[in-house]
Formats: sequence, C-alpha cells, structure tokens
Amino acid sequence: MQEFNHYTVMKHEAVDALNCQNGLIYVDATLGGGGHSELILQRIQPDGKLISFDIDDDAINYSREKLKDYKNLTIVKDSYTNIKKVLHDLNIDKITGGILFDLGASYHQLTKQERGFSFTKDAPLDMRFNKDADFSAYDVVNSYSEEDLVRIFSEYGEEHFSKRIAKAIVAKRHVKSIDTTLELAQIVKDATPPIKSRIHPATRVFQAIRIEVNNELKNIKNTLNDVLDLLDYGAIISVISFHSLEDRIVKEQFKYHSAKCHCPKEQLICTCEPPKLELINKKPITASEEELRLNPPSRSAKLRVARFIKK
Repeated sequence: MQEFNHYTVMKHEAVDALNCQNGLIYVDATLGGGGHSELILQRIQPDGKLISFDIDDDAINYSREKLKDYKNLTIVKDSYTNIKKVLHDLNIDKITGGILFDLGASYHQLTKQERGFSFTKDAPLDMRFNKDADFSAYDVVNSYSEEDLVRIFSEYGEEHFSKRIAKAIVAKRHVKSIDTTLELAQIVKDATPPIKSRIHPATRVFQAIRIEVNNELKNIKNTLNDVLDLLDYGAIISVISFHSLEDRIVKEQFKYHSAKCHCPKEQLICTCEPPKLELINKKPITASEEELRLNPPSRSAKLRVARFIKK
C-alpha cells in the first residue's frame, strides 16, 4: 500500500454520533484516509451501504486499497457538492442513516511537498484539493487585484495586515511572477511587523488562499442546504470543522434549520414550516485529552451533530 500520512480526527466521536445501523445508507462526504469510512463499514455490516466521496486521487487510491474487502462500499471520485446528482445516478433516493463531513485539508495534503499547501517546504503554488482543476494558488497570487487579495485575506484568513500584504504581493509580481510557497511566505513575512506568536506570519494568508482556490466556505454552506433534501426522517448529520469560519457556517445552518420560527417580531401569527433539524449537541464536541496527546492539531477540531426530523 502506498504511503499516505493521515490521522483520523475524532474518529469514534464522529461515527458514534451517526448511530450506525445495519441495513441503512450512509455517506462519508470526505473519504480522506478512510478512517471514518472503515469504522462506519464495520458497524453497518452485513447489509448497510456506504457511499464515500473524494476528489483527491491520493486519498482515493490509498483508501480503495485499504477498504478493498468491504463489498458494500462505493467510492466516488467527485466533490460532495455534487451529492444530489451522484446519489440520483446511483438510484439512491434518501440517505436513511446519516452523513459525515470532515472538512478542510487533510494532513497528507498539507504535508506533501508538491501539493503546495505548506510554507515550510518549497513547492509550486498549488493548493488544489482536486489536481484536475485548472485554478490554483498561483492564479490567485498572480492575477487577483489588490482589492480582491485584501478581501480574501480579511474574510478567509482574518488577517490584520491584509492591506500591507496585498500591496507587497502586487509590487513583487510587477517585477516577476510569484511561483513558489517559500517566495510567498517570505513576502508575507517581510510585509508584516514582527509579533510574538506561535504561528508563522504566513499562516492566515495560506489558509485564505486555500479556501479561495477550493471554494471551501461556499461549498459547505450550499451542501448543508442541499443535503437536507436527501435525508430520511431520523438521519444524522455529523460535521467536523477545523477553523472558526467553517464552524460558524455549520453552527448558523444548524441553528436556522432547528429554529421553530423565523417570523419578524411584529408578526403576530407564525407562518413558518416546522423545523427540519434537531440539535444533538448545542455546544461543539472537541477532541479528548488522549487524542490531543497523539495528534496536537486536533485541538482546533469541533464536532456538531444534528438529526433530521421533518416528516
């Protein structure tokens, strides 16, 4: 089996939340290294079905080999954003058991040098989850206007020095194109004042570019809405997020669809439809102390769970 460095974050917590049962249909929206998928498969034998999505060839090739003995698994090379079409093509009307989202980039993607996600190793500016996609980090850095760079650094990176960094990038690319991760990281470092911090000054900028390249936040919001049409009564949504922007979207979507009323205060009679979701945990579940010792990056993970209750 090929090398694939991957740690499955909150494996048991996320899968426990699905309350897996034999005979039901489940979806793993982000296959990755197959850790969540394998545990789901173990719990839905012999007649349950699992459909696992990924757009990363490395993840698919690794997990297909790892999970080759499970006959009730379908691996789909596609984005979870196309879940409606994919399930329709597979003649699946409803997700009867539940769906699991493990959002963001995997450890393998972040650490594999040639993928260009990290500023600790020199590599071409890439950051595509789907290596077949045409649009990459190079395009963002070298073609976006200064105003658009400021916008994504501020919105997606929550970067305090967005204007200074964007200005420095535009000035640099007037001389020559910015081609590699270390080039970009150095520009960011030079453009920001020295501050005592545990994180590298380029961290937020790289996060913002990665989110922009892969359209991550829009995809999460749109898919969480889409998937509600696919859930059977009692099915579970289990979502792991890794930064505040992702978690905020999940929290807001769950809150909206579990609320009994959205009417203006001045409206005397409620005309809202019944809520679609019931929150399983009002506060996010976080990684255990044991997991934090084994995998310190798990500290940023948050798990939110809801049940579909609309009949």
